[in-house]
Amino acid sequence: MNKQVIEKLEFNKILDKLASFAASREAKKRCFETLPKKEPAETAALLSQTGDAVDRIFKDGQVSFGGIRDIRNAVMSTEREYTLSAVDLMDIANTLETTQTIRTYGMKERFGENPDALCDLFDCLAPLPGISREIRRCIIAEDEIADDASPELKSIRRGIRSAQDRIRSELSSMVQGSYASYLMEPVVTQRSGRFVIPVKSEYKNQVPGMVHDSSSTGSTLFIEPASTVRLNNDIRELQLKEKQEIQVILQKLSALIGENHEQILADLDIVTELDCIFARAKLALEMKAFKPEFSEDMSLDLKSARHPLIDPQKVVPIDIHLGDEFDQLIITGPNTGGKTVTLKTVGLLELMGLSGLFIPASEGSVLAYFHEIYADIGDEQSIEQSLSTFSSHMANIVDILKKCTAGSLCLFDELGAGTDPEEGAALAMSVLNFLHVRHIRSMATTHYSELKIYALNTPGIENACCEFNVETLSPTYHLLIGVPGKSNAFAISKKLGLPGYVIEEAERRMDESDREFESVVGRLDDARHELERVRSEAEHEKKEASRLRAELDRAQEKLTKEHDRIIEKAKKEASVILSDAKMQADAVLRDINKYGSNIDHEGVKKLEADRAMLRRGMSRQESAEEVKPVSGIKEKDIRIGMGVEIASSGFKGTVASMPDSKGNLTVLCGIIKYRTNINDLIPAEVETPVKAGDRAGGRAHLSHAATISTELNIIGCTVDEGLARLSEYLDDAYMSHLFEVRIVHGKGTGKLREAVQRSLKNTKYIKSFRTGEYGEGDAGVTIAVLKS
Repeated sequence: MNKQVIEKLEFNKILDKLASFAASREAKKRCFETLPKKEPAETAALLSQTGDAVDRIFKDGQVSFGGIRDIRNAVMSTEREYTLSAVDLMDIANTLETTQTIRTYGMKERFGENPDALCDLFDCLAPLPGISREIRRCIIAEDEIADDASPELKSIRRGIRSAQDRIRSELSSMVQGSYASYLMEPVVTQRSGRFVIPVKSEYKNQVPGMVHDSSSTGSTLFIEPASTVRLNNDIRELQLKEKQEIQVILQKLSALIGENHEQILADLDIVTELDCIFARAKLALEMKAFKPEFSEDMSLDLKSARHPLIDPQKVVPIDIHLGDEFDQLIITGPNTGGKTVTLKTVGLLELMGLSGLFIPASEGSVLAYFHEIYADIGDEQSIEQSLSTFSSHMANIVDILKKCTAGSLCLFDELGAGTDPEEGAALAMSVLNFLHVRHIRSMATTHYSELKIYALNTPGIENACCEFNVETLSPTYHLLIGVPGKSNAFAISKKLGLPGYVIEEAERRMDESDREFESVVGRLDDARHELERVRSEAEHEKKEASRLRAELDRAQEKLTKEHDRIIEKAKKEASVILSDAKMQADAVLRDINKYGSNIDHEGVKKLEADRAMLRRGMSRQESAEEVKPVSGIKEKDIRIGMGVEIASSGFKGTVASMPDSKGNLTVLCGIIKYRTNINDLIPAEVETPVKAGDRAGGRAHLSHAATISTELNIIGCTVDEGLARLSEYLDDAYMSHLFEVRIVHGKGTGKLREAVQRSLKNTKYIKSFRTGEYGEGDAGVTIAVLKS
């Protein structure tokens, strides 16, 4: 991808955002070097990795790459037997430990036979925990080696501490004793790594020894007494041995790194790549971006696309497509209306998608695999090259026309501007035609009316505009495809207070054709607003219908649950009654067996009590059975529309169908249909609701269905009147279980017949219909068969 378009579309700012999510320096460097891929397979692989990283973040949370250090040079130096410093070794330990944490995170998800795109990377990590533990054992901090790093070091440091204790003891005795009057302070200190005491300068000859330092005023000399020189020398020798032993320890650790340098470097490459992948995922989450799809025919379709560098609270999403119905889009509209932002949004999202980044657009957005993107955007004026704005733009356009192919996307901002309008418009049309005949996808912004007309008259080229609100004198930034932009100069001028006579004079100076064109554009704009209003109302009605349907479903579910609850309650009550009766019967039988033939007066009283108890139980059972009496309706007495009560549930309704051979029929309870048996019905008074269309007359009770005719005559009705009567008639016919009906509409112009048959086609309970045959009314009649 050419560097010019990277700069013009500000792709480098996207890379800055991407790099900010990477933790390691090497990963940040790779993020800055990200470029669109030339091969579709490379792009697809990167997008899959980004998507899988997003999924893992949602499932398992973030993974930290903060412990990764830039250890590549240090590890490579161990191949040449170079001894690493403690700082380098600590960085390697941090990196190995972070690698272990990253691998543990990656192995949380077990994908079995369907691994994601990151499984192989996590599986290839070998963190070498033994090395990091050895480094931690030997090195406490960047400037401190542990005593236990080696037995020799431990022994040397023990000797140093012993010698220091002896010299402090001897010097303390001097400070407290014979040298006390010669000292500036009674303390023991160090200079150049040797123990000394602070002696007043006038007493320097009274304390034999070596002078190592003096105070800034010269009044104090720091003297190492002669008696402690040997002990100080011993300490110095031990310190040199300590330094040599530390070097040996660092050499051994460095050699351990050198033995495993290939694996360490391989792990470093993998975690750096994972750092980049998860940086892409974090960027996608911040931008609320989605994975784009890619077309195979060089077409793009962006839904609710947002420019990623504009404040998310202010950016206006746009819908834009190119390459399907048309391969060229000409965008018009006011200045600062969003035309240039539209060009940059399309170009920038293409660069992001081709680079493996998710794009800030709705799910299902489609990009194209463009081999190259060219852009002529912004002011290219160059004082050094003595080029005007027009000359700079034209030089850039000439270069684009030389290089572009059918696999390119060309973006032009204010094409043909900066020169005589007539010549500029002619040049712009020629450039666009050059691209159009070669099927090169392109987009251009302009103010020229000639280009609007060119798009209207040329197949494969489409107009678009950025909407402008004249009332508020501000753009809405909405992109409208298929609508040429209307010039708002006169309206804006009038709104700002320019005198009407000046505007009228300006209108008279316009060509008749220009005025007519602006008038047509204005009418198109008004029609579009009306269409959007109607569509908005339709959407509202659709949502309201969905809400009512949901309420209906909830009501039906509630009724069904209530029915089930009542049945279950009745069953439980019956079970309790039967259980009590059984217990009482068992008790009576036991008493009878107990008394037998030798019954006395007390036994008689007991049996009489048992009999009374049984009668009470039987009365309770009979009372329970009376709650749901057997139907007193005979099959011959059943009529469509008659009021009944379903004994098992207590619901009241009207009979909607005649009983079948098993006595099963349908009862309409309000808006709910119940299937029950004739034996579960009892007569009841039911108030039948009035139909929506019969408020004035209060007619059309369900009992009307019993006498409904099998023929409907709508001759002489308008289409709307006929369809209204047809809809009402078909509902009654279906409720009456009519098998076939005859609709008489007449022949006439045929419009009423077409409307009737179209309505029948969309009615769910119509099984089939046909035009009447000879003897049935021919084309003036339609015969419809209803579903059973």
